[in-house]
Amino acid sequence: MGTVRSLMVCLLSLMLCLLLPLAGAFLAGNPLEQYFEFPPLTRYVAHAPFSLPVFLAGLAAVLILVVFGCRLFRRGGKNPFPTPAKSFPRWGWAGILLTAVSWFFAWTRFAWFAFLQPYTFTPLWIGYILVVSALTFRRSGSCLACRQPGRFMLLFPVSGLFWWYFEYLNRFVQNWYYIGIEDFTPTGYVLHASICFATVLPAVICTIELLTTMSSLAGRSKAGRSLPVSESPRTGWILLFVSAVGLASLAMVPDYLFPFVWIAPLFIITGVQIISGRRSFFSSLREGNLQLILFAALAALVCGFFWEMWNWKSLAHWQYSIPYVDRFHIFAMPMLGYAGYLPFGLECMVVANLVFARQDLLFESCLTGGAEQA
Repeated sequence: MGTVRSLMVCLLSLMLCLLLPLAGAFLAGNPLEQYFEFPPLTRYVAHAPFSLPVFLAGLAAVLILVVFGCRLFRRGGKNPFPTPAKSFPRWGWAGILLTAVSWFFAWTRFAWFAFLQPYTFTPLWIGYILVVSALTFRRSGSCLACRQPGRFMLLFPVSGLFWWYFEYLNRFVQNWYYIGIEDFTPTGYVLHASICFATVLPAVICTIELLTTMSSLAGRSKAGRSLPVSESPRTGWILLFVSAVGLASLAMVPDYLFPFVWIAPLFIITGVQIISGRRSFFSSLREGNLQLILFAALAALVCGFFWEMWNWKSLAHWQYSIPYVDRFHIFAMPMLGYAGYLPFGLECMVVANLVFARQDLLFESCLTGGAEQA
């Protein structure tokens, strides 16, 4: 009976995720066909101009989070891998070469390379994944790609579907849009974009794993004081309700509710886990272990820096149009826009946990390494 209930909650949540934004757009009187344009070229959302009070309020909130996170990190102990466990593998050097060559061609404009110019994103991130995995292998003697190759490869198609959902939500707020994709056919765009999106989740997860080799996470299960996190079914239903209202209202008031693009998927998955009686990603907060949550957020921020940097001078790239805070850019991204990477990292970790079934399968090298060093 419990399995049937869990399945019904999951199916209901999936339907809400997909249908509620469209329902809100329909009620707002917006033409629905604009949300299914491939490639997405039409700009139909007019955003509010920059607001200094909103910017300062957002900056203050981010600074509070940063100070809180830094205090937690200072509680860490010794590095679980003080000396390299392995030599840097050859495939890591191949990753460095692939990244360097792809970066060079992404930012240059040779006429003879013009037909391949829009396709530099994927090799750049394949190279990044190889390099980060190689660094993890050198520090801990293992890495996710070597330890669980089948499940690691499964991250790629899951990542494609995962990011397509964010692209879908963005159609209702248009916080980012693409330049240099005008020549793609609808089918060509979907195929190319799917391949690019497939690198997102592996990149973040590999970065999280690398960060775990640089901290005391492996040797300590208690990183600080426990937080009073409620995981009652009522909490789960509240998370689903708040997410449902936010998603349904995206197209109606995109300037106010655009943060739901980043928090609604996290709320929905967590709500389903709580209602189903399963351990959620935030259960560790009650045990005083905040480090993996911090690493997930930090890993997405690290990847975000490289995403924005490599996107900056590429031929096919994205631009931003974010209400109230669209100023003080770092590359093409407004400074406060980087805050969106923090919940996105948690969503990446939650989805990866679903793929790997157990968190210890993801970070076995860290857990066993830390135990040995202790």
